[in-house]
Amino acid sequence: METTSQMIEFSCDGERVPGFLAHPVAAGKYPGVIVIQEWWGLVAHIKDVAERLAGEGFVTLAPDLYHGQAAGEPDEARKLAMALDRERAVKECSAAGAHLAFFENVLPKKVGVVGWCMGGGLSLSTAAHNGVIGAAVCFYGRPLERDDALRLRVPVLGLYGEEDKGIPLGLIQDFERHLIETKVTHQIVVYPSAPHAFFNDTRPEAYRAEAAEDAWRRTIDWFRQHLI
Repeated sequence: METTSQMIEFSCDGERVPGFLAHPVAAGKYPGVIVIQEWWGLVAHIKDVAERLAGEGFVTLAPDLYHGQAAGEPDEARKLAMALDRERAVKECSAAGAHLAFFENVLPKKVGVVGWCMGGGLSLSTAAHNGVIGAAVCFYGRPLERDDALRLRVPVLGLYGEEDKGIPLGLIQDFERHLIETKVTHQIVVYPSAPHAFFNDTRPEAYRAEAAEDAWRRTIDWFRQHLI
């Protein structure tokens, strides 16, 4: 499907937030999806993923949570992530969802949210604290603590790597128990031998093609099932 994309700005608490908007060229009604960056920032990889989702028939908006800053090295990324006001970031992701829902070509008005690493955790927090979300996908983001997890009311897909050193299997299992407690529709997938960032094809040391392809298929199917 042919797509088009551009940088835009949207409003959050009276302030302007930059974001990357991608959508199909053809006229029609499409589900909306918020795309949340890794700790690197709104880099080319995240824009590429937003465009790939648009090619699958979604209107996507990736908020630039660092407001123009980005990192190329882990130390830079760590500093940017540590300086991020998480509560503000959730508000900006929620505002991105509201902006998507405003578009005439976005239907239904409850949108999806997907994120990777830092953005994966933010996707869960956004879903837990905002009524505009209709479905959530988390790629190797830190699971929510029980109190926040119990606030989830939308279908949740969690995609994790077995060899992720930052997210122990026990945390993932606890999160799944919390999701069972909420009685929301959910699926947790742990890919054998996959490390953190297994989806990021710009990082050959972490990328695992088989796991990434399966996770992508599940993501598209999840949004199509729960948003359309």
